[in-house]
Amino acid sequence: MSKFMMGDVKPAVEPENINPVTGLVEGTFGIGTYQVEGEAAFPGLVLPNGDVLDVSDRYVDTHAIFDDWDNALVWLKEVAAKQDRPAKSFTELNILPVLAHPNFICAASNYRQHVAEMMTFNKFNQDKRLPGEDDEAFFKRNYAEVDRRGREGTPFFFTGLHSSLCGANEDVPLPLIGQQPDWELELGFILGKGERYVKPENAEDMIAAYVMVNDIGTVDEFKRADIKFNFDWVSKFQPNFKPFGPFAVPKEFVDRNKMQIRLNVNGEKRQDWPAEDMIFGPSQVLSHASERLRLLPGDLFIMGSPPGNAANFGGAWLKEGDVMEAEITYLGRQRNNIVKEDTEGKSVTYGAFKTEW
Repeated sequence: MSKFMMGDVKPAVEPENINPVTGLVEGTFGIGTYQVEGEAAFPGLVLPNGDVLDVSDRYVDTHAIFDDWDNALVWLKEVAAKQDRPAKSFTELNILPVLAHPNFICAASNYRQHVAEMMTFNKFNQDKRLPGEDDEAFFKRNYAEVDRRGREGTPFFFTGLHSSLCGANEDVPLPLIGQQPDWELELGFILGKGERYVKPENAEDMIAAYVMVNDIGTVDEFKRADIKFNFDWVSKFQPNFKPFGPFAVPKEFVDRNKMQIRLNVNGEKRQDWPAEDMIFGPSQVLSHASERLRLLPGDLFIMGSPPGNAANFGGAWLKEGDVMEAEITYLGRQRNNIVKEDTEGKSVTYGAFKTEW
């Protein structure tokens, strides 16, 4: 982790009864979308031991499950308890995105340490460094700015494209545009109901289940010189830049205080941080979003990245041949190979943003 740290952040004390097959805690279950090679995708209930039960006889897909969440949860618990359906093996199925086409809301700049690291080491913010200012002094000044936002500011979010979602184990192709592809493993959640102008104290009642998403982006593409509207986030939504799943876990099975976010690249630790150490929690982000958006069942929120991005490791950006392995307590695991995009011989017309005039 960073050689510069502020505060005293301790790792989460995780539950002990995690099944090694799926990463699910015993007595819980996950909900996702799966496929036997060559057959149609189906919504499945995943048990900790890796048994996957097809529930398409009642729900056509996972969108239908979250549209009917209160009733669906009662029925899914009955299915999990009976276990009287033919089971498929989790390790032998194609794992697809949990939801195919959710509205996608991304809470950003939401872990103090991570934001201060990005402001200190990433290219987009170097124009804010004072003449002669070293990394440590710049980091402390950036951290103070982030800390002030936590006291006086409000949550920040942007919306995403579901065309960037992929399964938990799919390859991630590096696009032609962008020289600094970076990872950001994030805690997410899916709504079971929508509401306008919800108060923070009531907002978490809207959450149906928790899930993980890797918020990959080409970070050199964030800031452009030819417009003056701050940052351009479109390069976060290249194909397969959002590994999603392998399943969502109902809220009642998850204790956020016991969740640790971990990501390795080529076996080397990059992220390892307690999920609950957020500037603004889900209740605040949901309340804020409900004042600006029509929230619906099945909407996907991701809550921002903990520290440990590539710039903090000397610019160890993702490259062809890398392997990312990620996990969040309760929510399973992801494994993604970084590959070259097959452009079928096509080339770019506009290319990278101009970052300097």
